[in-house]
Amino acid sequence: MALAGVATLAGCARVSESRLNPLNWFGQSESAEVVSATQTDTDPRRLVAQVVTLRAEPVPGGAIIRATGLPQIQGYYDGALVPVNGGAPVNGVLTYEFRASSPDVQTRSGPERSREVIVGVFVSDQSLDGVSQIRVSGAGNALVVRR
Repeated sequence: MALAGVATLAGCARVSESRLNPLNWFGQSESAEVVSATQTDTDPRRLVAQVVTLRAEPVPGGAIIRATGLPQIQGYYDGALVPVNGGAPVNGVLTYEFRASSPDVQTRSGPERSREVIVGVFVSDQSLDGVSQIRVSGAGNALVVRR
């Protein structure tokens, strides 16, 4: 009985570092090449100037993709991660654009903390099947998390 317990505990160390462990699915975000995007008629919101952080947090049934964007001025609202390619991965890359509505009146630039826009989207396990990277693009940069 004791031997079985020791063998089980020894196996846990390997599982904690394994790709089978959902907590290891996504690593730290990295900078990626910026691909020029066009504003579509279906979504009039603008790309945020810069994507500051990107995280993929595993949850039951999928993952929450959370990003922080930094517009050039205060007052941006209605932010969202808008799926590219209909939300289908291309070559293992699931791509989103970070878009937000600009203020109706001229505002100050203000400190970075006052301009941050934080958004998130739930992605199911089925949608993540075959995905090796999640990419979020802004106007000036893009971030990627790898699986």
